[in-house]
Amino acid sequence: MGIKSTSKAIMSEAGVPIIKGYHGSDQSLAKLKHEAEQIGFPVMIKAVRGGGGKGMRIAFSASEFESQLESAKREALKSFGDEAMLLEKFVQEPRHVEVQIFGDHHGNYVHLFERDCSVQRRHQKVIEEAPAPGISESLRNELGQAAVRAAHAVGYVGAGTVEFILDRHTHAFHFMEMNTRLQVEHPITEMVTNTDLVEWQLKVAGGEKLPLTQDEINLRGHAFEARIYAESPNDGFLPGAGPLDYLVAPNPGPDVRVETGVRQGDEVSVHYDPMIAKLVVWGEDRKDALMKMRTNLADYNIVGLNTNVDFLLELCNHGEFVAGNVHTNFIEQHKTDCWGYVDGDHKRIYKAALAVILNEQLQAEEVAISAKESYNPFVLESGFRVNHLLVRDFNFACGGQTQITYRRPNNFSMKVNNGQQVYKVAGSLNKTETGLELTCRVDNVVVKSRVVITPTDVHVFTKDGSFKFTLPVPKYKTEKLGGSGIIGDSALSPLPGIVEKVCVKIGDSVKAGDPLVIVIAMKMEHTIRAPKDGIVEKINYNAGENVTKNAVLVKFAD
Repeated sequence: MGIKSTSKAIMSEAGVPIIKGYHGSDQSLAKLKHEAEQIGFPVMIKAVRGGGGKGMRIAFSASEFESQLESAKREALKSFGDEAMLLEKFVQEPRHVEVQIFGDHHGNYVHLFERDCSVQRRHQKVIEEAPAPGISESLRNELGQAAVRAAHAVGYVGAGTVEFILDRHTHAFHFMEMNTRLQVEHPITEMVTNTDLVEWQLKVAGGEKLPLTQDEINLRGHAFEARIYAESPNDGFLPGAGPLDYLVAPNPGPDVRVETGVRQGDEVSVHYDPMIAKLVVWGEDRKDALMKMRTNLADYNIVGLNTNVDFLLELCNHGEFVAGNVHTNFIEQHKTDCWGYVDGDHKRIYKAALAVILNEQLQAEEVAISAKESYNPFVLESGFRVNHLLVRDFNFACGGQTQITYRRPNNFSMKVNNGQQVYKVAGSLNKTETGLELTCRVDNVVVKSRVVITPTDVHVFTKDGSFKFTLPVPKYKTEKLGGSGIIGDSALSPLPGIVEKVCVKIGDSVKAGDPLVIVIAMKMEHTIRAPKDGIVEKINYNAGENVTKNAVLVKFAD
């Protein structure tokens, strides 16, 4: 059942509907091309032993079929040691619904209802929920019975997941594949059925019967799982690597689970999947669970590398997601109105500026105490002036210029970009177990936020997400680094990884968008393309060599 081509043949015989496609053993290019044309484009190319979105490509036309097939084969061979492919008709904008099943050595089979895993990027799940929204009881039973038939057909023992493609308009469903293991998203099934599926696995492996019969398994409430990744949503969800300089997770409880293998100070490596954690919440209904997910995502604070936490938070606030109108193309469809930094909230800028000022005062006080100068009348608060008020300008690279006038200790007047409106800002900064906590009052509205201050950035964490304000780099540093012309005349690696293939030679003439180098990171292929028309002057890396983020791969002639 773990081999996709074999499982589809078994499912067809068992009366489980399958998607039209080619699952044969003839893997010649000519045969696969012919079958793709018979199926009709667009065609999904899938590794028969694949999983986790690896070894999957979509060919929208015959002209790109061969290059997509080659890419899928390379990735599959790296990930699974097998480059055999199957072809399927690509169903556009379906829902991805899967059913958790269990079997034992005594011929007993049950399902534990369904999960909706439709919201994906790069064919990988981002957020999952159970039960699936908008599914009727009759359809729920149909899906469950089809999944049990699939398990029964092969005498399956243990935990498994039967995945279906569901038409979001007609609710017709087709068997897609079976994952012959416990999946990443199994905690949401545990939350809505009040079970421990790992305990079930151990009992079944020990020869015991399933702990519950089908009639004893009840659905209760609603659960979500969000996958916390080191990646850049605003840069095509490129996976990232680097240190977890600051990491604060939500507090776990009966309705909140944080499943992770890292802690503050650890590093996300280029050699493994970039998942940092799974955040799982349960609520009485979908609305309650979604509200808890928002709250706990806002409490997940990370500094040191890019993450998808803010993206997940904005996704959970999107009207279509709140309504349950999900499908596999959801992220692509809503990317223009769903996320991205929104400039213009001056109160966030004021928090960043206030945090910097109060942190300066904290440090000055610590120096005074360590020097036993706390009672010295000449050790004054930061910004103290005689007969006039100190005015300072903060030039954040993100957010603009903030002009600050010191009124009295911890009280200021602020305005942004020489605007007319002046805000009265006051507050305090306290050290806690999780770092710095800022209490900020802007025009008598008091808000608390966690802040992290580094030599180059100020990170402000709020209930609406995190906001990073970059302090200006001193001129002597930018001059030392040199100009940025090399970026315009070169193709850079957007992430650390290993060069899989160099597609050009020195002296080649290329057009903007032509493939230059293929880099593998986290077992996924990333094609680096020419940023403009030009002639290749220099190639800095060969196949098999490691590259760092922003490494110059190919240099173009002037």
